[in-house]
Amino acid sequence: MKHHKVFLCVAAGLGLILLPMGLQVFGNAWVRIADTALLYVLLAIGLNIVVGYAGLLDLGYVAFFAVGAYLYALMASPHLTQTFPAIAAIFPNGLHTPLWLILPLAAAVAGLFGVLLGAPTLKLRGDYLAIVTLGFGEIIRVFLNNLDHPVNITNGPKGLSGIDPFSFFGVSMGKPFAIGGFELSSVSMYYYLFLSLVLLSILMSHRLADSRVGRAWMAIREDEIAAKAMGIHTRNLKLLAFGMGASFGGVSGALFASFQRFVSPESFTLMESVMIVAMVVLGGLGHLPGVVLGALLLAALPEVLRYVASPLQDFSGGRLDASILRQLLIALAMIVVMLLRPRGLWPSPERGKSMASRL
Repeated sequence: MKHHKVFLCVAAGLGLILLPMGLQVFGNAWVRIADTALLYVLLAIGLNIVVGYAGLLDLGYVAFFAVGAYLYALMASPHLTQTFPAIAAIFPNGLHTPLWLILPLAAAVAGLFGVLLGAPTLKLRGDYLAIVTLGFGEIIRVFLNNLDHPVNITNGPKGLSGIDPFSFFGVSMGKPFAIGGFELSSVSMYYYLFLSLVLLSILMSHRLADSRVGRAWMAIREDEIAAKAMGIHTRNLKLLAFGMGASFGGVSGALFASFQRFVSPESFTLMESVMIVAMVVLGGLGHLPGVVLGALLLAALPEVLRYVASPLQDFSGGRLDASILRQLLIALAMIVVMLLRPRGLWPSPERGKSMASRL
């Protein structure tokens, strides 16, 4: 049995390493879909700490994604040096923040925003907490949309462009990299970076779930009053959950800005938050493998369905719009899954047993 598990792990590892090389045969668009899916996995893992472990419904999670993205965009683009002569005098060659500095900084700043969101909402639960977090997400988006006057900080709805790609040991990820006779595309290099961070995040989240902090979060999720009666400091642990979950969102935002090389407020709408929550719930609330599965499916499904919606549009003689039809197919798939698997595609075994025993 042990050898069987080792074989499966090795096979899965080889599959993940060779995946972009196989997808690259069909075009870089498919590798780009894999990159986007990994970004959403990172976001879903972070939100799972808040929603799945601590039971705090957060509908404004995309705000932390935006904070990380704009932080990297400001620190790795010509915008600040062009707008502020004082900054240009200090950095005559422009701001080019390295990878090793921006990722911890994005995690720290987003974590601070998470604590600022969590502090006034400690006594709120359920729908009230969801409304407050939703408002926080919209406030961040509106600020980003309007901070182009009187001082131009975010460039408003026009967004920030000219963002530097990540560089790793002097190798820029913005252009292909040749290894012998094989050329590795830019999107493939980003795939390996995203995959490394996703695996690290899975390890961290798994260790958190098994730690005393993780078990305290789950006790708060099941019954906050009982947890407080057992001596658990619910206020500090809730703030820690908001801060740690937000840190994952900040790192994801920095990766997104480097990958897209352009950010605008339109990338951080309420619909993005809803989709991330749907990934966590659809996969299996609080269960890490289920969350990863839900994120992969909901991130890749819209892109895959493009190849289904377009033929259906042609079949109807153009009477059906392909984008609307694609959204309809996604919604139908989600409804079917939740009807057949109400606890998610891959629910936690312990959670499933306890709920079954109650029924």
